[in-house]
Amino acid sequence: MLLILAATLFCGANWAQTIKPNAGQNQLSDNKQPSDSTEKKRKPRKPLESFYFNDSLRQQRIFGWNVSLLNNDITTVPVDTTIQDFRIDYSFMREDVGNAFIGNIGGANIPLNYFRRPQAKNFSFVDAWSSYILKPEDVIFYNTKLPFSQLNYQMSGAVQEEESLFKFVLAHNISPSTSLGVTYNGDGTKGLYNRQNALARYVEVHLAHTGKRYALHAGYIYNHGRVDENGGIENDKDVTDTIIDLPRNIKVNLQNANNTYRGNTFYITQSYGMPLRKQREEELTIQKIPTIYLGASGELSTFGRRYSAKGDASFYKTNYLSEEYTSDTISQTIVDLKAFTQLQPYNRDGVLGLITGGIGTTFENYYIEAIPQKYQSQFGVGGKVSKTSTYLYGAAEGALKKYLRWQATLRMNMLGYRAGDTDFRGSISSTAFIKGHPLTFDASLRLTLFEPDYWTGHYFSNHFAWANSFEKESATTFTARLTYPAWSLELAGNYQIVQKKVYYNDKSLPEQFGGAMSIMGVYLQKDFRLGVFRFNHRVLMQWSTNQEVVPVPLLSAYLSYFIDLDVVKNVLRLQLGVDGRFNTEYYAMGYNPAIAQFYNQREKKLGNYPYLDAFAAAKWKRMRIRLKLQHFNANLLENKNYFPVLHYPANRLMFKIGVSWAFYE
Repeated sequence: MLLILAATLFCGANWAQTIKPNAGQNQLSDNKQPSDSTEKKRKPRKPLESFYFNDSLRQQRIFGWNVSLLNNDITTVPVDTTIQDFRIDYSFMREDVGNAFIGNIGGANIPLNYFRRPQAKNFSFVDAWSSYILKPEDVIFYNTKLPFSQLNYQMSGAVQEEESLFKFVLAHNISPSTSLGVTYNGDGTKGLYNRQNALARYVEVHLAHTGKRYALHAGYIYNHGRVDENGGIENDKDVTDTIIDLPRNIKVNLQNANNTYRGNTFYITQSYGMPLRKQREEELTIQKIPTIYLGASGELSTFGRRYSAKGDASFYKTNYLSEEYTSDTISQTIVDLKAFTQLQPYNRDGVLGLITGGIGTTFENYYIEAIPQKYQSQFGVGGKVSKTSTYLYGAAEGALKKYLRWQATLRMNMLGYRAGDTDFRGSISSTAFIKGHPLTFDASLRLTLFEPDYWTGHYFSNHFAWANSFEKESATTFTARLTYPAWSLELAGNYQIVQKKVYYNDKSLPEQFGGAMSIMGVYLQKDFRLGVFRFNHRVLMQWSTNQEVVPVPLLSAYLSYFIDLDVVKNVLRLQLGVDGRFNTEYYAMGYNPAIAQFYNQREKKLGNYPYLDAFAAAKWKRMRIRLKLQHFNANLLENKNYFPVLHYPANRLMFKIGVSWAFYE
């Protein structure tokens, strides 16, 4: 089948090259075009004059960026149209060594890399689905000279276990400085095992104006997910010791349970620049002029989660409300408003390029259903609880040409619920050039002191309830990274000292570790090339001084060996190969559906199992195609311990077909 794909694309590419452009049409040159006295002369395109973008960006047909609601500043990001990493279908598996997940797309997952795990500061009851949830800081804004659209679709499995991934992006500039965009993403499956039906989706619309002095970013995001929960399989030996023909014949713990979450987010950030001297005629933007910016940002975010079930009483040890059914509903609303001013002393890319100062207020509303009177003395009354916090923040950044960049930010909560919370970040990036190739070293320090998530202190439901008074959690984090693209090399290290760490223990209850502990990670990415052969390696090693609080595998790896060649130069590129994932044995996370939390189980160790995928990926002009045999070794090895999460086996062999097509017109 892979050879058929290659032959088909090869023939199509050669056929496309033989077709002459504008066949059958008048081939007059520009100098020989017939004149039309009634035709109006097209006005020259107005240049993009934003202070954000340099000359090289302005020349690109399309480019993208993320925005910070802290100061309306941007970070450019690549537009996903290349074949690189296209073979990886699940988005949460593309970052370093990937995530552990409960088997079904749309279901709960958690990064193997501790330093990428959600830190549970706001509405932690959706953290298990954070890889599917779009946040304002993740929205990609586009500037494009032609309307841009991209369609991604993948399907796999038989009808009764179908899995599908769908994403559509549309971006259009109504002027060189004003753009509109829409993105829809839906990942879903019916599942290989019983009760694995899931759908996670989001839709976002946004507006960006990056004018000569005024900049605006605004948008709306809707997140929604519905996941059937099976609680894992009843007996792991149905996988490890027995080959049952159909995964659906394996018994699971829950027959009628599901989680639903829903989120609505509105955001806006804007700033206006006032030059401190007159702009010269040759200066296209105010990027290199002393300028003061005044800005404001706002975000309204509402999230809710509901767990409902029937007949789940025997699976959980406690039933506070009913043994027949469960219907737990909670929600949280956050309004964050801030105003800021920025000083650009002389050049936005100068040694002291930008100084920011601001003030903000956060309004938080927490809602839980009323608690029965007999439990109120222990867990409170429930209902709505409101909290308010006021904070100050500042930042400074600069650069020394293309050789050095630095940045420092500080946020301090002065009043209210989160008074005393502090977040300091400092980073530096230095670049040297070896025969014209950049060698970059990045280093950063982060100091945090913060109030644990409200829900780890207050919660009541049918199966779980707690009332805790935790102290503030503090962490000191060092990071360093060395990259040399010419050698396809990246070496990174992370080290964190954390005190009063809050986690979910082996009983799925939040607990605070009383002392200090440390976590360290070392990451190496090195890709080798030998002719048309590629040998890509991503290896992560981690150490935790207390595995009962922060469990991590010692070694996690993602290896990809494949053939990469141009079948037809600049028309058709083809990749054929095998991906492999592996982590050493450790007390991997357990997952509790009733509270949608990963917890630190101590029942059994998991790991030492290789997951292998065979793939063919191709790029034909603007279209990308993917064929994949996922986990083809499921029944080929004597070792069948393929459990990324306690009692949740990975999917067996699945055949997948995916396509992505980009349009510029």
